Amino acid sequence: MRVMVIVKATKNSEAGVMPSEKLLAEMGQFNEELVKAGIMLAGEGLHPSSKGKRVRFSGGKKTVIDGPFAEAKELIAGYWIWHVKSIEEAVEWVRRCPDPMPDEEAELEIRPVFEAEDFGKELTPELRAQEERLRAEVERQRRS
Repeated sequence: MRVMVIVKATKNSEAGVMPSEKLLAEMGQFNEELVKAGIMLAGEGLHPSSKGKRVRFSGGKKTVIDGPFAEAKELIAGYWIWHVKSIEEAVEWVRRCPDPMPDEEAELEIRPVFEAEDFGKELTPELRAQEERLRAEVERQRRS
């Protein structure tokens, strides 16, 4: 199963405070372990919400909202995509993770990623073929 491990934002991450060299080294080592174990598929940190935008859809209208956004605890500072056997395995890996926000209370959230079989009969053979074709094209473009 694939999971997204979400690193929740904090006041410091939203203020643009960059991680220390020590934390970067610790996270690099953790990422090395994830890659060697065949767990990590992707992972990135995100700029503060002050550099982002939201698009709200309501009643057929689309409204662009400039950051920053309120409630840092509801925002995302970074993420990983992992391939694990179970959510319990993901929890065990998260327990090994260095503290991502050593000067503040930090929180990581683990969420399963939908797989094709989760959609049932609504994902028709035609839609499944389209999804597979798009994934293959994305991979081809990534390698180019």
